[in-house]
Amino acid sequence: MATAVRECLAKAQRSALHLEMRDGYMRDDPEFIRWQEGYRHDPTDRTSWWRPWLDVVAEATGRGVVMRRLRVISEPLSDYVRYEYDGTFTNVAAGEDVRWLPRSLARDLLLPVLDGWVMDEETVILHHFSGEGQWTGPRMEVIHDRALAAQYVTAYEAAWERAIPHADYRPA
Repeated sequence: MATAVRECLAKAQRSALHLEMRDGYMRDDPEFIRWQEGYRHDPTDRTSWWRPWLDVVAEATGRGVVMRRLRVISEPLSDYVRYEYDGTFTNVAAGEDVRWLPRSLARDLLLPVLDGWVMDEETVILHHFSGEGQWTGPRMEVIHDRALAAQYVTAYEAAWERAIPHADYRPA
């Protein structure tokens, strides 16, 4: 995970909200390619899937930061989102609360056009991706703006209320 997110998460005191709305990211990611070739994490062998990002999550949630990840998805799922779904148990094990929102349940919601994070209702980290899901330009934009953060939080909370908890979501 990029340094900006790690740095802001290390400073977060209350909350970290992550909004993901693409059907694919970084399709050249070696882990995604390995998944396409049939590899699956073994839930009983934590050492095979625990990675540095999960340490960051566990540290933040361990000190009381509430971390929520919301994935707005198309159904049927793209291969990439299916890959994310298969590995989400690792995020949950590290302390994240993850929900899935099929686009069909979000048709009347006003959502931001960029994926990103909101930390402690005051810092927004926007992610910039190409149409193919690759990082572009300034990969991340860190904005300390309570008004923008409030807009993201409002949209996020409306979507979160409709989203399906990971434990209950079954891909179509």
